[in-house]
Amino acid sequence: MDLTADQRAEIDGLRAERRETRRVVAPALEEILYEPIAVLDHGFVRVIDYMGDDGAIVQAARVSYGKGTRQARDDAGLINYLMRHRHTTPFEMCEIKYHVKLPIFVARQWIRHRTANVNEYSARYSILDREYYVPAPDQLGTQSRSNRQGRGAVLEGDEAAHVLALLREDAERCYGHYQEMLNEDDQGDPLDPDRVGLARELARMNLTLNTYTQWYWKIDLHNLLHFLSLRADRHAQYEIRVYADVMLDTLRRWVPATFDAFMNYRMGGATLSAKALDVVRALAAGARPTQEDSGLSKREWRELMEVLDRPEA
Repeated sequence: MDLTADQRAEIDGLRAERRETRRVVAPALEEILYEPIAVLDHGFVRVIDYMGDDGAIVQAARVSYGKGTRQARDDAGLINYLMRHRHTTPFEMCEIKYHVKLPIFVARQWIRHRTANVNEYSARYSILDREYYVPAPDQLGTQSRSNRQGRGAVLEGDEAAHVLALLREDAERCYGHYQEMLNEDDQGDPLDPDRVGLARELARMNLTLNTYTQWYWKIDLHNLLHFLSLRADRHAQYEIRVYADVMLDTLRRWVPATFDAFMNYRMGGATLSAKALDVVRALAAGARPTQEDSGLSKREWRELMEVLDRPEA
């Protein structure tokens, strides 16, 4: 992650400011407010603003005036109940705003979550930085034979080196052509005063999908939990999962009781179909059900056995 001197000065200035407020604050989240957390080779996540805390969720659920004489464990118990029974509106009372720098291909996957407010850096107005994502060698997975949107074994040796070289060379060449078409340098100054450059909104089409973009992304807590349940999952693509992992830590700092409930009931739990539950009951009774008798497809059966940690079944 690279920050310019101006960017670092802006962040330091924001972090140096102190404001008196009657609003609820999350002290652990305040510690990292505005500070960029590095992700991938040039990306970052930083928290810009937030509203509410665990207490706001409880207050909304009870429609109360304040904390009163309740103890923290009472609030945690209610949050566990709300999470366990998939109540949503109390969690919608909290919101958080992130500033994210990410490769364009990750952004296009991320934007499918349509429940956030997004404002992206405009390549019609500004020039994108000469930064692009190149995977670490241990992330150069081959196409999985069993999962059309997954990875298999990692490329090694000359083949890996060739792929990395192609990614770097293509990104550099396309950015160079982008800059040539614009006839502007990184600061927007003309490279050739006698030539008119192509419009920025057209020149950008030549950039590779590993070029970095940036956006502000604001979302309520309920929808953030849904996003994280999918993107922090071990089956998610690595390049978006590392962003979700960083955001999980911001969740822990912001709403620790909600984080604990989320990790227990959502990330660490499992939802079973009626037929899958019948299999669990049969196993608990000492029977030996089979996939053929269960009514589950082979894939459903395999997934259930993985959940139950019975790979031999």
